[in-house]
Amino acid sequence: MSKRVLIVCNSFYPHQNPRSFRATELAKEFRRRNMDVTVMCPNHDGIEEFMGSWNVSHLSLGNLTWKLPKIKGNNRFSKFINRISARLLPKLFEYPMMEFYFKVKNNIKKIRNERYDVLISIAVPYPIHWGVASVWKKNKMNNMAPVWIADCGDPYFIQQNDKYSTPFYFKWVEKWFMRKVDFITVPTPTAHEGYFPEFHPKLRVIPQGFRFEDVQTQATIEDDVIRFAYAGGFTLWRRDPSGILEYLTNLDKDLKFEFHIYTRDTHFVDRFAKVDNRIKVHGFKSRLELLRELSQYNFMLNLENFGEAQSPSKLIDYGIIEKPILSLQSFDLDLNKLKTFLTRDYSSSYRLDNIKDYRIENVVNEMICLF
Repeated sequence: MSKRVLIVCNSFYPHQNPRSFRATELAKEFRRRNMDVTVMCPNHDGIEEFMGSWNVSHLSLGNLTWKLPKIKGNNRFSKFINRISARLLPKLFEYPMMEFYFKVKNNIKKIRNERYDVLISIAVPYPIHWGVASVWKKNKMNNMAPVWIADCGDPYFIQQNDKYSTPFYFKWVEKWFMRKVDFITVPTPTAHEGYFPEFHPKLRVIPQGFRFEDVQTQATIEDDVIRFAYAGGFTLWRRDPSGILEYLTNLDKDLKFEFHIYTRDTHFVDRFAKVDNRIKVHGFKSRLELLRELSQYNFMLNLENFGEAQSPSKLIDYGIIEKPILSLQSFDLDLNKLKTFLTRDYSSSYRLDNIKDYRIENVVNEMICLF
């Protein structure tokens, strides 16, 4: 009899972010192995077409209705209050993402008589894990599955990449849910630094996985222009490109390079692109379309997280298209590495070892071993 898998998540196809890729790629590979797959997630455009084509069941969490309060107006006061609201409510109360706690809790209760071989909950947001924990019993016979795997792309309480610490009371919440879960899957061997030592025995390293054959590449453009790219978001203090862009835009205009930037956070880079046409800012592209375009450039830029508990999943994509990776810390910028890459010397390139470990087939093999 085929295994039955329940995946509980927020992001899913066709969303374009690491957590959506995680849930979607797992679901597809489980189906390739003829497993019975059910995905519990919110409604969004395009999901039903995927479910039909892959024969995956969708348990809808409905539409998300909780919103951050906003004061109308464009004056300084309203802007200030709205910024404070957007910063404090998520940090202090996990609002509006706390809606997932209640949605997951209530929807699991509705199917409590169903039986699965494993329940895989995928964060972010972490209230998804908390919602499962609220209905999970110590006696495994009373649960819908004998094994619960909490997949954590990034740490929650012991995070290293936010300027402000997580409020102390979430320590109790994290310990409460982790006492109940059977396994905590993390993407990198160094991720244990983001979790309480008492739960380290439950940690299993299972990286992000992709089907390499889906990626199409182009030949590298060979001329006297050196082209490199960055794809992803920017943040103050941790992934801030201003130091790099200040350096690049002050280089001799005769130096032929193109820095291609693919981001939604264009406010970080627009002012530099206006004064130097060697800085190229692009709009959003889907993952496979983006990788095909990146494959024609000379090298990729990665901006590192602070600490070792988190590692960008885009490094895997750069490894798949076999591009040199310039990995820099924006908070401790090493311009000498950038200078050498601009001379086509890639000897200090970041190395992604054992690329085969990121094949979705191998990732799912590791996941299956847990149940």
